[in-house]
Amino acid sequence: MSCQVMLFSLFLLSPCSDGGGHGIDAAVAAAVANPQRPSADRTRDSLRKPAEVLTFFGIRPGMTVLDMFSGNGYYTEILNTLVGANGKVIAHTNQAYLPFVGEDNYRKRYANGRLAQTRAVIAEAEDLDLASGSLDAAMLILTWHDFLYGDPENGWQSIDEERLVQKLCMAIKPGGVLGLIDHAANPGGDPARTAEGLHRIDPQVVRDTFANSCFELQAEAGILRNPDDDHTLPVFDKSIRGRTDRFVFRFVRR
Repeated sequence: MSCQVMLFSLFLLSPCSDGGGHGIDAAVAAAVANPQRPSADRTRDSLRKPAEVLTFFGIRPGMTVLDMFSGNGYYTEILNTLVGANGKVIAHTNQAYLPFVGEDNYRKRYANGRLAQTRAVIAEAEDLDLASGSLDAAMLILTWHDFLYGDPENGWQSIDEERLVQKLCMAIKPGGVLGLIDHAANPGGDPARTAEGLHRIDPQVVRDTFANSCFELQAEAGILRNPDDDHTLPVFDKSIRGRTDRFVFRFVRR
């Protein structure tokens, strides 16, 4: 019997090896192995490595987690199972993201209350209503680069990064986690032009943004690194799409 199947059956309570030397949390492995997950999501697991990512972020049952700019809900689906009956998930996106992810797919994800622990919210980042100290964790997956530029013609409003960091500082409890993943860019050049043209961001730009905030960069993971990606192609180029070199940061709220 595979490790994930055993975990989903709750026969194992200790971390399970993923075969690559990384310990995967049992509850995370069980959530990823949930047979109710859509098959389209499962086909993406080998490249996105959700079990390793969520274990690294330290997401556990009972938490309240914000999946910010959650796209079509790939991670939300897993989080809904992972947090369990005593946890909550806020699946946030904005109007500009819906055509990109497919509005029909988005609606289907949340139809008929199928994700019982999740509240889906469509709002601009600045309008997202988050109570002080209400979150144990927040996740920003492959989206921070989009904050560096505006595209009004396509409904994408510019986002004040410093204000967003302040909002997250207010909402995440001390000791809480902010997990961030993005497509890596080469250093130098104009970050806004790089973000708009390649949909990438230099990891140092992200570090600098958070440097004087309430968040401390606690750890980085090489889970999603790809040395074959030279960072020169747009992330949607067929030769690299889904296999970009990605950095994974775990910030902790001081």
